[in-house]
Amino acid sequence: MTQENETIPAVLACDCGNTCISFASAQGETLSGVRRLRVGELPSLGDALAELWVSMPEPKKIVVASVNAVALKALEAAVAESLHEEVLLIGRDLPLPIETRLDNPQSVGVDRLCGAVAAFDRLGVACVVADFGTAITIDGVDDEGVFLGGAILPGLRAQAAALHSATDQLPEVDISDPTWVFGRDTREAIVGGIVYGARGALRERVEAYATELGAWPVVVLTGGDANLICPHPGEEGLVQAIVKDLTLRGVAIAYYKSLLSAK
Repeated sequence: MTQENETIPAVLACDCGNTCISFASAQGETLSGVRRLRVGELPSLGDALAELWVSMPEPKKIVVASVNAVALKALEAAVAESLHEEVLLIGRDLPLPIETRLDNPQSVGVDRLCGAVAAFDRLGVACVVADFGTAITIDGVDDEGVFLGGAILPGLRAQAAALHSATDQLPEVDISDPTWVFGRDTREAIVGGIVYGARGALRERVEAYATELGAWPVVVLTGGDANLICPHPGEEGLVQAIVKDLTLRGVAIAYYKSLLSAK
C-alpha cells in the first residue's frame, strides 16, 4: 500500500438488499473482500464482518445503504455485538450521494443512487445504470452528474414466480440463457419471454433516455443477472461494461463525498 493510499479512510461498505447483504472493504477505488450472505441465513454475519473489519487499516468507518429494513436491523445488531462500532446509514446519517431531479429523493432506493454515483464518478458523462437483481432498475444520469430517475421492473425470478403462482398450469422454471428463438415447449417459452423481454426493456429504455438526453449515454450493468442479460459487454453495441459491485463502490463514494462536503 502506498503512502497516498494510507491517508484515504477505509470503508466497510455494506448493501442491505432484498435478497442478500453484501459487504466489502473499500479504500479509494480499491474494493476487496467482497462477501454476500442471503437474508434469513445470517448466523455468520457478525463473524464475517469482524474478520473483514480487523484486516482494514485505520481510520475506518462502517457505511450502509439499505432497501430492506429487516436486513438493516440484522446488520446493525451484528455490528453492535461483534464490532462494537456505529453504523453510518446513507440517507439517515450521511447525505444522499448524488444530486437528483426528483420531487422526493428520499423515497428513491439508496442502492439506485449509489450505483448511479459510482458509474458517473468513473465515467464523468451521461450514463444509464441498469441493475438486474431481485428487481430490475434502469436509471439515467445526465452529463452534469444529476440522477434523473428511471424505471423499475420485476426481476427475472420474480417474473417467473409470478407466472407460476398466478396461473393454473404454468410451471415454475429456472432462469437460464435462452439459446433458441422459438420456445418449443412451455418452459422454453417462459424463459425466453422473461429474458428476451428484459433485454428488450433495457434497449427500449436506453433508446428513450438517449432521445431525451440528446445523445447516446454509456450503459453500465450490474446485479446478479447482468451477465445473463448481456453475455458479451462491449461487443454488442448497447452495453459498454458490467461492474459487479457497483453499489458497494457507490456506498464508499457516499462517505468520501460527505467528508468533502464537511470541509
